[in-house]
Amino acid sequence: MKSLMRSTIAGLALSFSAGATVAETPGDTLVMAFVIDDIISLDPAEIYEISTSEYMANAYDRLIAIDPANPSELKLQAAESWSVSDDGKVFAFKIRPGIKFHSGNDMTAEDAEFSMERFVALNLNPAFIMNQFGLTAENVADKVRVKDPMTVEIELDAAYAPSFFLNCLSFTSVVVDKKTAMAHEAGGDFGHEWLKTNEAGSGPFVFKSWAPNESLVLETNEGYWDGVPKIKRVLIKNVTESATQQLLLQKGDIDIARNLTGDQLKAIAGDASIKTLSAPKATLWYMGLNTKNQYLAKKEARQAMKYLVDYDGLQKTMFNGTGIKHQTFLPDGQLGADNSTPFTLDIAKAKELLAQAGLPDGFNVTINVTNKSETRELSASLQNTMAKAGVNLIIKLADNKTTLTKYRASEHDIYLGTWGSDYQDPHSNADGYLNVPLAKRNGWQSPEREAAVLAARDERDSAKRTQMYMDLQKMALDESPFVILFQQVETAAIRSNVDGFIMGPSFDLNLYKNVVKN
Repeated sequence: MKSLMRSTIAGLALSFSAGATVAETPGDTLVMAFVIDDIISLDPAEIYEISTSEYMANAYDRLIAIDPANPSELKLQAAESWSVSDDGKVFAFKIRPGIKFHSGNDMTAEDAEFSMERFVALNLNPAFIMNQFGLTAENVADKVRVKDPMTVEIELDAAYAPSFFLNCLSFTSVVVDKKTAMAHEAGGDFGHEWLKTNEAGSGPFVFKSWAPNESLVLETNEGYWDGVPKIKRVLIKNVTESATQQLLLQKGDIDIARNLTGDQLKAIAGDASIKTLSAPKATLWYMGLNTKNQYLAKKEARQAMKYLVDYDGLQKTMFNGTGIKHQTFLPDGQLGADNSTPFTLDIAKAKELLAQAGLPDGFNVTINVTNKSETRELSASLQNTMAKAGVNLIIKLADNKTTLTKYRASEHDIYLGTWGSDYQDPHSNADGYLNVPLAKRNGWQSPEREAAVLAARDERDSAKRTQMYMDLQKMALDESPFVILFQQVETAAIRSNVDGFIMGPSFDLNLYKNVVKN
C-alpha cells in the first residue's frame, strides 16, 4: 500500500508541473486543490484552523457531532448515548462498542477521559472552550472520570443549558487513542509533540503524510465502524493561486478546486465537465485592528476604515458566489444574528471621522495578509479604497502559518483573514470577538464586555437572549476594532464524475467518506 501511495503521489506531482502531459486522476483517489498553509499542528488539542478542523473531522471520531444535513441538530458519533444528572452538572457518555482506533486498539471510556484531560491540561488555543465550564488544568483529572469501562463522566461547575454544552463538545470531544499517544509521551506532554505531526484516531481516514505548504495525504480506514469509505485515498495539494486551481480543474488534473473566486466561478459556469457545490459557512471575512497601534487605538479612525471598503463592488466580483455582505459578528442563521449592513463606501464620511480622530491627513499602517489569491485580491481592493482617504495600507504577505503566529502574539497592526464559529451557538462568536481570543489579540478586552457576554450566554429566555445579542452587535458596530466584511459561502468546483463530497456549515463538517468517482 505504501509503495502504491508513493507512486500515485509522484505521478500526480508531475501533472502539477508546467507543461506536463495531462491525465485523469486515479479512479480510487480524490485529488483536491485547497489552500492548506494554515496548518500549524495536527494534534486535536491544538487544532484551531480551517484546514486542520476539516482534517480532524475525517481522521478522528468525536463523542457527538453536528448533523451536516440539519445543523440545528446533534448526532451521536463515538458515543451511543448520553445523559445528564438531575442537578444538570454531570454529563455521562456511553461509548459505542466495537470502535477500533487505527492502531487496532479498542476505544473505551478511558480513551475519552484521557482525550478531554489532555485537551484541557495542555491549555492550547481551543482549551478556553472547555474552561468556560469550570474545567481547568488543575481540576480536569478530577472532573472528568471513568464511571465504567464504557462510560465517561464530565462534571461542570454549574448547570448549563444542555444544548450549549453539547454544541461545544461537537468540536472538542475528539477521542484520541490513549495507548498510542502515551507511547510517544515526553516530559508529561500527553504525546503532544508526536501528535503535532502524527495521528491516533479512529475516523474513516488514516493520516499518511503532511508536507507543510505542499500536501496532505489520507488513506481509507478499511475497518471503519460506520461504513468503509468508497474512495481509497485523499490527496490535498496546497495550491495558493486560484487561477492555477481553475486551470488544473479544467485540465482534469484535480477533482475539486476549493478556492476559486467569483470571477473564476463565472468563467467555468458553462463547462459541462464541472459542477459546483455551495454551503453557507458560519465563517466571516474580517480585518482585526490592533488597538495597541497609536492610530487604531482611536475609535473614530477605526470607524473611518469601516467606511473605506467597497462592499458592493467586491460582492459583484470576487465574492460573487463565495460570500454575502455581512458586517456583524454573528453569522446569518445563528440565534440573534443582526444582518444589518450600515456601512458603505463613503469617502467623505471617512475623512470626517479621521478629522475627528485628529488624523486629517490619514496615516500609514501595515496589514498582514496570507499569500493566496483571495486575500491578495481583497487586500489590493482595501488598499485602493483606503488610500482615497489617506489611509495607506502597507501589505505584508506571508504564508498563513506565519500570519496566524504573528496574529496570536498580537504582533500585527491589521490582520486580514477569516473566523469561523467553533460550535453552532452565538456565544462562540460573541466570546471570540468581545472577549477571547480575537478581542484579546486586538487589545480590546474589558470586564464590562466580558460580563455582558456571559450574561447573554446564561440567559434562558430565548427572546431575551436574542435581544442581548442584538444589543452586543450594535455596540460592536460602533466601537469594535473589527471591520467585518462578508459571510463566507464555500463553493467547491467539482469534476462532474465526482459525487458524495459533503460540505457543512463549518469546516469540521466537510466530509469525504461518501465520495465516489463514476
